Amino acid sequence: MLKRLLVAVSYGLLGSIVVLVGLYIYQQQNRPDLKLWHRAVLDAEFHADLAINDIEAYLELEERLFAQLDQQVYAQIDATDRRQVNRYSKGSLTDPGGYRQNWNRSFLLSHDEPAAGAVLLHGLSDSPYSLRALGQQLHARQFEVIGLRLPGHGTAPAGLKNVSWRDFAAAVRLAVTSMRARIGPDRPLYLVGYSNGAALAVDYSLAILEGEDMPAADGLVLLSPAMQVPPIAALAVWQARFARLSGLEKLGWTDIQPEFDPYKYNSFTVNAGDQIYQLTSDISARLERLGGAGGVSGFPKTIAFQSVVDATIKPSTLVDVLFTRLAPGGHELVLFDVNRHSNAEPLLRADPENSITSLLARPKLPFTLTLVTNASVTSQEIIARTRPAGAEAAYDDAIGLAWPAGLFSLSHVALPFPPDDPIYGAEPQIDSAAKGIALGSIFIRGERNLLQIPDNYFLRLRYNPFFEYLSRRVMQFIPG
Repeated sequence: MLKRLLVAVSYGLLGSIVVLVGLYIYQQQNRPDLKLWHRAVLDAEFHADLAINDIEAYLELEERLFAQLDQQVYAQIDATDRRQVNRYSKGSLTDPGGYRQNWNRSFLLSHDEPAAGAVLLHGLSDSPYSLRALGQQLHARQFEVIGLRLPGHGTAPAGLKNVSWRDFAAAVRLAVTSMRARIGPDRPLYLVGYSNGAALAVDYSLAILEGEDMPAADGLVLLSPAMQVPPIAALAVWQARFARLSGLEKLGWTDIQPEFDPYKYNSFTVNAGDQIYQLTSDISARLERLGGAGGVSGFPKTIAFQSVVDATIKPSTLVDVLFTRLAPGGHELVLFDVNRHSNAEPLLRADPENSITSLLARPKLPFTLTLVTNASVTSQEIIARTRPAGAEAAYDDAIGLAWPAGLFSLSHVALPFPPDDPIYGAEPQIDSAAKGIALGSIFIRGERNLLQIPDNYFLRLRYNPFFEYLSRRVMQFIPG
């Protein structure tokens, strides 16, 4: 009797799983149709096995890649897709080729006598544009700058279907080695990474500590670092494999959306999620191998910036996965609090105040911690509350900035962009040589569930009202 009952329960569970999987597949396949830019095969892309060893050869290959993009996508799109808000429609408002410079490509900012070098590493589904502002500021301070376009990025979302994080890592190694050759052996060299690019900078530095023969960085600047992703990302590889084997193309995508952002993919592949999972797993394994009683020694001096309500990467992972596992070495963590004077606190699903208080209360942190927060609950003015490494108490500094009206927090994607950013800023400085579109200052109102994009797309803050402070801290941290 018991055996029959167990068999019945087992069949019932199996049937439920089959039904749920079937419903999931139906839901995924019922999404918008894939377009040319979701299917393009751009085989001129860099990958780790290619015999390319310097940035000049990388740029030559990139030139062929973008010519291929023009031929296979821009020149071939259907007439119904030739719209003013399609980045793949030549001459549209969001065509990156319509700007003075196409920041989807790698860029070099050079000096005859550089004081230092910086390699900039953008995030997943982003482009070199995301670190353009910091790169130009560093160049103005006599830095040699390489803004690297990572493989699979800046072209078409299809580029992220088969790319590997090891392709990213190989491109980083190539760029850093080239930078060392360009500035010579004695000038300082820094890595600036945003999101996935920050993870690549950390992984690169840990690989050197494990014995790889590569030029070491003198310091790291990390913006919204992707140090750990949700555990469910471990399943991405299986969904990607099933999509290939079954021929159900849409299963290979977590998001299928219109492409109206000139410098970032709106669509996202399952494979991309798998690659960031593999990269962060590699980082965790390296930290485990290198860690000792006093933490990982010899790691480059690091400063990191993150919002306390980052919806992409939990801020606590940055502390627990990285900073508390490093030996003391001048490392600094800067957290941007929510606006305590926005009257939005009762509407928050979870207030980060308890986790912030708990972090500030930890005894003798091995790194300097700064919280950028309101001077008081009755003021929009902000202060920097800093607790030095090993200290018991914090001190406050006024920084001359305040929350703009209507903002209740920063976001994962906001940190690298100044308020006057031409694309994502609230008060964009539009390039007069281009038609352009300012995504950061768009306000759309109407009925819900009518748009092809999520209703909250334009709710997410795209620029950093405190970029001036972030920039100042970066320049203090990595003086040329």
